[in-house]
Amino acid sequence: MSTQDFLVELGTEELPPKALKTLSAAFTQGIEDGLKEAGLNYTDVVSFAAPRRLAVRITALETQQADKEETLYGPPANIAFDADGKPTKAAEGFAARAGATAADLKTGDNGKLMIQRTIAGKQTAELLPAIVQTSLDKLPIPKRMRWGSSRIEFVRPVQWLLMLLGNDVVEGEVLGLKAGNTSRGHRFHAPGEITIAAPGEYEGKLRAAYVMADFAERSALIKEQVTAAGQKLGGEAIIDADLLDEVTALNEWPVALAGSFDEDFLRVPPEALVSSMKEHQKYFHVMKDGKLLPNFITIANIESKDPAQVISGNEKVIRPRLADAAFFWDTDRKQKLESRFAKLENVVWVNKLGTVADKARRIGKLAARIADVAGGEKALVERAAQLCKNDLVSNMVFEFTDLQGLAGKYYAEHDGEHADVAAAMVEQYMPAFAGDELPATQTGTLIALADRLDSLVGLFGIGQIPTGSKDPFALRRASLGVLRILVEKEIDVDLGDLIEWAIDSDWATAPKAETKATLVEYMLDRFSAWYADEGIPAGVFQSVRALGVTNALDINRRVQAVHGFSKLDAAEALAAANKRVSNILAKNGGDSVTAEVNNALLAVDEEKALAEQVAAKQAAVAPLMSNGDYSAALTELAGLRAVVDSFFDNVMVMADDEAVKNNRLALLKQLQGLFIGIADISVL
Repeated sequence: MSTQDFLVELGTEELPPKALKTLSAAFTQGIEDGLKEAGLNYTDVVSFAAPRRLAVRITALETQQADKEETLYGPPANIAFDADGKPTKAAEGFAARAGATAADLKTGDNGKLMIQRTIAGKQTAELLPAIVQTSLDKLPIPKRMRWGSSRIEFVRPVQWLLMLLGNDVVEGEVLGLKAGNTSRGHRFHAPGEITIAAPGEYEGKLRAAYVMADFAERSALIKEQVTAAGQKLGGEAIIDADLLDEVTALNEWPVALAGSFDEDFLRVPPEALVSSMKEHQKYFHVMKDGKLLPNFITIANIESKDPAQVISGNEKVIRPRLADAAFFWDTDRKQKLESRFAKLENVVWVNKLGTVADKARRIGKLAARIADVAGGEKALVERAAQLCKNDLVSNMVFEFTDLQGLAGKYYAEHDGEHADVAAAMVEQYMPAFAGDELPATQTGTLIALADRLDSLVGLFGIGQIPTGSKDPFALRRASLGVLRILVEKEIDVDLGDLIEWAIDSDWATAPKAETKATLVEYMLDRFSAWYADEGIPAGVFQSVRALGVTNALDINRRVQAVHGFSKLDAAEALAAANKRVSNILAKNGGDSVTAEVNNALLAVDEEKALAEQVAAKQAAVAPLMSNGDYSAALTELAGLRAVVDSFFDNVMVMADDEAVKNNRLALLKQLQGLFIGIADISVL
């Protein structure tokens, strides 16, 4: 079958930079899905994305669908013809629906009427406009816009459409645009139309018109230029991945230029300066020996004949931004951080749950209570709680919201607060995302833990429970944060107790009665996702969860132990044996079976050997269990495999003698008890 390269380019007004990569990937995927659905094969696909265009090139695309053989079945053959051999209405109707005549009807092996036909494949050029349109319709665009008097909607107004199959224009319309073979160059350097004669010359023609269409190529060039500019300044340019993507999406012909600002601004916390440069101006900052240099690197979308003028313009623009940051810094420090608490009385945290001041008081009470059992200086914890939300009403955080916590840390240090209290201002938000660092100080750890527990209890308490698609308060993340802190910081406090302590606080709306039970289950469910990410089979966690343990640290120790045990040669046989034991006991009284074995009733060598080994293992694992060393205990119990296998091979548990039977059940109860103290390994 013949093939041709296919090229589609949709020209638009400037696309939203933060969405460009996503839109490009979805556009490409939509076209691939459409070709697959149409049964059209190809060898390769390449995406292009720039500020004013989305494009896709398909290599060696089949120019026609293959013919398709189709068999249609209709009504039973015995009602298809009358006594005279003429087709009935049922037969004629079936033939008409299939676009055939009664003469084409056959009888299939299943006794039904059958029509076999060949459906001729369509020309690819006929199918492409609809495939492109469908892909565009499915793009993840939260809010589409209209322009002019048109009823057509897209993320931005569309300007031109190029569609080529080989050297020929694909006849058709997409988003109200008639397809052609022209594109457009750089808005300033080469604003005219460019004729693209064949898909293969796309990048070259655009490059000659000052457009680098390949997103990855532009990104690599920007990274290279910014790195070189940073080295020329005697430092290292810090290239944030998200900023790099955004700048790549803003420029068709990137040129890196370095500028500078007044060194006096360096008295301001560097994070504020960086935030101002990054968020407002899309500048890269430069560091040397851990300190910010008074320089920035900007990406111009133009090859200027007078770059000094472009740099000067950028320096003029950044100055007032940095002056604002300096003003906020100087103004905020005139007032002590602790004095801002009163303002929090007027800031509502969540409707029905009081103010941010109320939340801070609850955090202090809960964190101090945890400190009593987990260690930590109560005075520092209470002081940190009193200050932890105060920077939310500072000028700096009002302007630079991403500096919450950091601003508080700087202000606390300026006020002479204890180092751990100052650190807690930032550490209360840790971990902020999966894989993020945990707080380094005990004070910060307890504030972070109490803050999340307070949010979880308060919101669950008024029924604001996350659903599969909605989690506006990021409670999944808060739950995982609690679990990580408890496990990785080895805080040996039961989750149920922590939730009870959080419930026992001053709430504007009392938490619902079922809050504790619902929240405990919800948080334990988060463990499933955690262990799935670690590659631990679901059955391992379920074997521990079956015991009803709610101490997160203890759960993790058990899960890690069972995971290690599950890899041993003996694990599968012992898991099967435990399942068999569970079934036998369940059918014979279950919980009513005692674990008291009468050695005088042990008649068979194999049961005597099992009883002896069970007694020995009980003595061996007792100290290990009391120390929480579940891994060592399970390794010890793995040695029971041979004697357990031998018991089940040679001993009839359900003996005719009632006393012997009950004694054997008691022995199995003891055997089960050895494992059930750690996990229900029968689940494995």
